[in-house]
Amino acid sequence: MLSFPVSSWKKIKDSGRPVLIYGMGNGADKVIDELNRLEIQIIGVTASDAFVRGQNFRGYTVRKLSDFDGDFIIAVSFATCIPEVIEHIYSLSEKYNVIVPCVPVFGNEIFNEDFVEKYKEKIILAHSLFKGESQRVFEGCIEFLLSGDLCVLKRITSDKKEAFENILRLTENETYLDLGAYRGDTIDELLEYTNGKYSEIIALEPDRKTFKKLCDHISGMDNVCAYQKAINDSDSVVTFNSAAGRQSSISSDGELIETVTVDTLCGNNAVTYIKMDVEGSEIDALNGAIKTLSDKKPKLNIALYHRFTDMFEIPILINRINPDYEFYIRRHPYIPCWDMNLYCI
Repeated sequence: MLSFPVSSWKKIKDSGRPVLIYGMGNGADKVIDELNRLEIQIIGVTASDAFVRGQNFRGYTVRKLSDFDGDFIIAVSFATCIPEVIEHIYSLSEKYNVIVPCVPVFGNEIFNEDFVEKYKEKIILAHSLFKGESQRVFEGCIEFLLSGDLCVLKRITSDKKEAFENILRLTENETYLDLGAYRGDTIDELLEYTNGKYSEIIALEPDRKTFKKLCDHISGMDNVCAYQKAINDSDSVVTFNSAAGRQSSISSDGELIETVTVDTLCGNNAVTYIKMDVEGSEIDALNGAIKTLSDKKPKLNIALYHRFTDMFEIPILINRINPDYEFYIRRHPYIPCWDMNLYCI
């Protein structure tokens, strides 16, 4: 059942306890900014012992967790998919009051009571598009994004293998469009589930340095085309910022790069499978894929976690484009609620 618990921010505020920030980087910056806005006391910044070297972050000297005592809340403020680190965080939650206050990868909206009130109708509409296990996972994602409760996150986590074997069921004859191909890891993912066979692969990676590594990775492969372009809702030229590494994206500053739409890329190709992980530009990419999704109905694998609105805006948009799609959602091992993917068949 879809429910909207008290947000992590309100829980922290109402507790009256100070907060210890666990992590450094963009996520910690956003968490600190929101805690400061709410006038919640921050007692310091910590990290895993191996990373503590007396650094300074936002005016705090980074110290080991064992250096802190008293009654405080640990706010996990970084992202990880490393199994050992995930298990360490879960183990901390057995000894301390640990909360994961969620902040967006892109955009500025915080997932709190105001966010739910603003988008409640769309959340309910998107929820109705899922059935069975997917509806349960969707409910859990909403609950976690609000509450920051690690117990919720754990119960809605499943291995990616389950989604490929039970939902996507890729064949040896896929024509694969890989949007956000990075260094070729998701091409390898395709090959893992198709016995190394495929019909054709078209890969896009806009970051110049990463694109070179992608080209090295696919060198010698047959029927593979790679383009250093960004996916968008029109064929044009935009500014692309590669400073964020894997999270590089279309931005207000950076280098000029060509954009292309899914419909242009596919043309007369009988594309059968599209993976889309394009760092917050998923809605734009889908708006440039209307003909492809309407006429060819390829299987879809789309990241839902870059913007908080994505988890309801994206399924609603795809349903509007082609109501014949069936919708599935899975949440793979990550802290916080990253690697949340929409699968459509």
